[in-house]
Amino acid sequence: MTPPSQLRQRVQLAWRTLARELGGFGVVGGIAFLIDLSVFQALYAHAGMGAVTAKLSSTLVSMTIAFVGHRYWSFSHRARTGVKREYLLFAVVNGLTLLLGLALVAFVRYPLGQESAFVLQVANIASIAVGTVIRFFAYRQWVFPVEHAAPAPTPRCEPLDGAA
Repeated sequence: MTPPSQLRQRVQLAWRTLARELGGFGVVGGIAFLIDLSVFQALYAHAGMGAVTAKLSSTLVSMTIAFVGHRYWSFSHRARTGVKREYLLFAVVNGLTLLLGLALVAFVRYPLGQESAFVLQVANIASIAVGTVIRFFAYRQWVFPVEHAAPAPTPRCEPLDGAA
């Protein structure tokens, strides 16, 4: 195979892999997003829970469902580094994006004085959008890393017959 065709195949494979990961990430994320919104709405608007506590609860529920979906579908072709390690890193990444979401919802609720479920839901959606971008790249880089192939053995140089 010629080097340009090898390069073309590698680029095509990389794009297919990225498209597959983005597609799976989108589907799992969409499901987790709907769960997050539904749980937040149910807890805040209907159960009378505080906005920040409702956001914390909805994120924890959707995060666990997302981990299962991403590990066993979106990034299933990547290296397996252990459920404990992956879930710990997944939780750290989600914890950081959760803090971002909590800060945004708390800012809108308290300093801005907004109590409307609609306004708080908009703040919630904004925090989810920013967190989604952060999570995709963090999952690819740290949580579900690419499995690195073992390096090819280096050929040994043998002296030619008759050479001293």
